[in-house]
Amino acid sequence: MTSLIPVADALARLLAQAGSISALETLPLTQGLGRILAADQHAAVDVPAYDNSAVDGYALRVEDLPAPGVTLAVSQIIAAGHPGLALEPGSAARIFTGAPIPPGANAVVMQEDTRAEGNQVNIMELPVLGQHIRGRGHDIRAGQQVLARGRRLLAQDLGLLASLGLTEIPVFKPLTVAILTTGDEVVPPGQPLEPGQLHDSNSYILQGLLQGLGMQVLRKGIVGDDLNATRQALSEAAAEADCVISTGGVSVGAVDHVKAAVEALGALDLWRLAIKPGKPFSFGHIGDTPFFGLPGNPVAVFVTWLVLVRAYLLKLQGACEVQLPMQTVCSGFALAPGSRQEYQRVRLQYQTGELPIARPFDDQGSSLLSSLSWADGLVVIPRGVALNEGDALDYIPFRGAL
Repeated sequence: MTSLIPVADALARLLAQAGSISALETLPLTQGLGRILAADQHAAVDVPAYDNSAVDGYALRVEDLPAPGVTLAVSQIIAAGHPGLALEPGSAARIFTGAPIPPGANAVVMQEDTRAEGNQVNIMELPVLGQHIRGRGHDIRAGQQVLARGRRLLAQDLGLLASLGLTEIPVFKPLTVAILTTGDEVVPPGQPLEPGQLHDSNSYILQGLLQGLGMQVLRKGIVGDDLNATRQALSEAAAEADCVISTGGVSVGAVDHVKAAVEALGALDLWRLAIKPGKPFSFGHIGDTPFFGLPGNPVAVFVTWLVLVRAYLLKLQGACEVQLPMQTVCSGFALAPGSRQEYQRVRLQYQTGELPIARPFDDQGSSLLSSLSWADGLVVIPRGVALNEGDALDYIPFRGAL
C-alpha cells in the first residue's frame, strides 16, 4: 500500500510547481482591493510634500524664547491648504493641524501650552527645535519603494498609493478556476431530494473561497459516476480555466472515477496525504492545466483547500505572501496520537494575560458542515503526537486566512 505523504512535503511540492501567471491589466485604484500588485511601486513625490504642523498651536522661532512666559505678537493665521508668509522675528503665527510651516519658523507650541491675549500670545512652555513639525518626506521620500510586486492589496495600501497621487495600478489578471462536483448522489439546491441523495454544498464553499481571493469561478456543474462523462467534463474544464478543482470521486471505490480520468488526460503528481480530514486529496495536470481533486465531504474540502490549494493558487496568481496566518493557543482538550496531521475545528475562549484556550466542536466528523460555521479557526495537531490539555498548539484563524 502506498504510504501517505506528509502535509509539509505535499505543500512544498505544490509550491515548487506553482509558477506565476504573466497576464497583466491596469485598473483604477478604486478597483484594486484584494488584487495582486504586478510591479513594485515607488514614490514620485515626498509625503508630506512640505513641512507642516502636527497640532493646533503657534509656529515660532525657538531663539525668540529665552524663558517661559514670553509674549509674542501674532502676525498671521495659517490654515491647512494655505501657505503663510515668512515669519517675522519676535512674532508667532497662529497655525492649525496640517497647515504649512511658514518660512523662518522652527517649532510649534500646542495651543494648550499658550495663553492668547488679543493679538498676542503668551508662551508658557519652552519648545525644542523642530517640535510638532512634520517634516517634508517624513512619511515617504521621493524614489522610495512603498509596495512590492506580489502584494495582495489591502484598503490601507490603496490609501497609500492615493497619497502619492496615483489613480491607476498594474495588477495580475485574476485566475479563472473551474469547479465541478461528482457523484450520482449529489443534486443542486432547490431540487427535491430522493432517498440517498444530498444537496451540493461543495461548489458553494469553493466558489466563496475562490471569490474571496479575487479569482473568477467557472461552475461546471455536477457530474455523475461515469468514467466517460468525468473525462469529458474534466477535459472541457481544463480547456477553459487556469486551474480545475473537483470534489468527490478521488478515493478508491469502484465508482470513484476522477483519478482514472485525470491519469488518462494527464498525470497525477500527488495522491493520498497524511492529513485528517482529507486523505484522498490529489494533485496533477490535465494537459498543461493544474488539477486538484478534493474529497467529497465538505469539511475535508474546506480543510484541504485552506491548507494546500490556497497557497498554490495565490502563488500562481502572482502573490509573494502565501503562508497561512498562525498564532499560538492553549489546547482545551486531550487527544491520543494519530497517524495523520489533524486539523480540528475550534472556537477560542479568551482569558486575561494567558493564551486563548481552543475548545473543539463536539463531533469532528468531516461531513458536519455546521461545525465550520460554528468554529472561528482550526488547530493543527501533528501526526504521532499525544496531545494533553494545556499544550500549546498552532491555530489558523479563519479571519485573515479567507
